[in-house]
Amino acid sequence: MMQTLNPTNPLRIVINGGRRVTAPRIATPPPSQPSRQAPRIPTPPPSQPSRPRSISTSPPAPTPTPQASRTTLNSKKYTNKISLFLFVLHMILAIGLVGFLVFKGIQGLILASESIKRKEKRVLKYLLPQVEAASLLSISLSFSWQKAVRVWPKFMVHFILWSSFFLSLSAGILLICFQKPATDGVGVCFIAFAIGNGLYACWVSQRIGFCCKVLIMSLQPVSKFSDLNQPTYWMLGTGFLWMSFWILAVIGALNFYFPPLIIIALVLSLAWTTEVMRNVVNLTVCRVISLYYILGMQSRTQFCFQRALTQNLGSACLGSLFVPTIEALRIVARGLNLLEGEDEFMFSCAHCCLRIMESIFRCGNGWAYVQIAAYGKGFVQASQDTWALFERQEMEPIVDSDITSSICFLTGVCSGCICVIVTAAWTAKVHQPFTATISLLTFIIGYLMTRIAMALPQACVSCYYVCYAENPDNRLFDSTIKDRLSLMKAGRDVVVPTPRVPHRFRET
Repeated sequence: MMQTLNPTNPLRIVINGGRRVTAPRIATPPPSQPSRQAPRIPTPPPSQPSRPRSISTSPPAPTPTPQASRTTLNSKKYTNKISLFLFVLHMILAIGLVGFLVFKGIQGLILASESIKRKEKRVLKYLLPQVEAASLLSISLSFSWQKAVRVWPKFMVHFILWSSFFLSLSAGILLICFQKPATDGVGVCFIAFAIGNGLYACWVSQRIGFCCKVLIMSLQPVSKFSDLNQPTYWMLGTGFLWMSFWILAVIGALNFYFPPLIIIALVLSLAWTTEVMRNVVNLTVCRVISLYYILGMQSRTQFCFQRALTQNLGSACLGSLFVPTIEALRIVARGLNLLEGEDEFMFSCAHCCLRIMESIFRCGNGWAYVQIAAYGKGFVQASQDTWALFERQEMEPIVDSDITSSICFLTGVCSGCICVIVTAAWTAKVHQPFTATISLLTFIIGYLMTRIAMALPQACVSCYYVCYAENPDNRLFDSTIKDRLSLMKAGRDVVVPTPRVPHRFRET
C-alpha cells in the first residue's frame, strides 16, 4: 500500500525519514508521463519550419529591390572590354611612336646634316615656345571658364554664346590680315564658323532661360563636395605633360618619312586621348552626383575617380570615339532638314539620314555616362536605357532642346580662339611662315584642354535630367522640369522645336 502512495504524499515522506524521494519518478516514470511528453517534443519541429515558410513567401516583394539596387550600384565588372583593349593598345603604340619621334628629333639635332639641323633649330625656336604657352594659357582659361559658370551661370550662358561669335570672327579677321595663302584659308574657316555661331545664338535665344534654370539647379550639389575638381586637376596636368612630349614628336616627325601622315595620326591620337580624359572626369562627377540623387549619400571623389579609371574606362573609350561623330552627323542631318526646297529627292534623302541618325543616337549618346557611372552598364545598354527613361517620362523634347553641351563646346571654341589670337600675333612678329600651323595647333590645344574642365558642369546637368527621369518624385528635385513639360503639353511653350522631320513629311 505504501508503494501505491504518491511520492509527494506527506505520510510517505514522514515514514521515509523526511526525505523527498524523487528517484522513482526519474527511474520509472509513470506511464502517463511519456504519453504526455511524447507529442509535446515532436510538435514544435513541424510548426517551426512551417512558420518561416509562411514568412518567406508572403512579404519578399519590397525587400529584394534595395538589395538589388545596392548590388548594381556597386558593380565590379569592367565595361566594354574590347574598346578598353583597343585604347590600351593605342596608348602603347602612341607612347612608342612619340618616344621614337623624340629620339629622331634629338638625332637630327646632333647627327643630321647642317640643313636639317638648321630646320629643326628653327622649329624649336619659333614653334615650341608658342605651343607650350598656349597649353599653359588654355589651362588657366579652362579653370576661369568653369569657375565663372559655377558662380554666374545665368550671365555666362549669354556671354559664352556671343563671345564665341566675336572671338572666332576676330581670329579669322586677324589671320586674313597677314595676307598669306595659308593664313587666309584658316581665317576664312574661322569667319564661316563665326557666321554659323551667330545664327545659332539667335536661334536658341528662347531656350536660354530654361537652360539657366537647369544649370543653376544642377550645380547646387557641387558645393557639398569640396574635392570634386581633383580629377580635373589630374587630367589637365596629365594632358599638359602629354602635349609637351606630343609637340616634340611633331617636331621629330619633320625628320622622318611622310611627315604629313604622321602628324595627322598624332593629331587623331591626341584628340582621342584627351576626349577619354574628359570622359573620365565626366564619369567621376556623374558617379558622385548620381549617388547623391539616388541614395542621398555623399561619396568620396577619390573612389569614384578610381572606378572611372578602371571599371568604366572601356565605356569612356568607346563613347569618346562615337559620341562626337554621332552628334556631329546628327547636327548636319538636322541642318539639312531645316532647309526647304523643290528637290524632293534631296530632302527625302536628308529625311532618311535624319531617321538613321536618330536610331543610331538611341544606341550611343552622351546621356549614357550617368548610368554607366551609377550602375556599371555598358555604353550601348546605358544609352538605350537612358533614352527609354526619357521616352517614359515624355522628356525627349526637353533633352533635345538642351543647349548645355553646346555651351561647353563653345567655351572650348572661345579658349581656342584666344590662343589663336595670342600665338598668331606672337608668331607673325618673330617668324611669320609658321603662323597658320601654330594657329591650328594652338586652337586644338586650347579647345581640348577647356573641354576637360567643362566636363564638370555638363556632367551635373546630365545627372539632373537622367536622375529626374528615373525618379521624378525625388525630394531633391523641384518642379522646373515638370512645369516645362506641362507648358509643352498645353502648347504654351514658345521655344522653337528641334527639327526632326520636315513639314512636308509630317503632313503625309
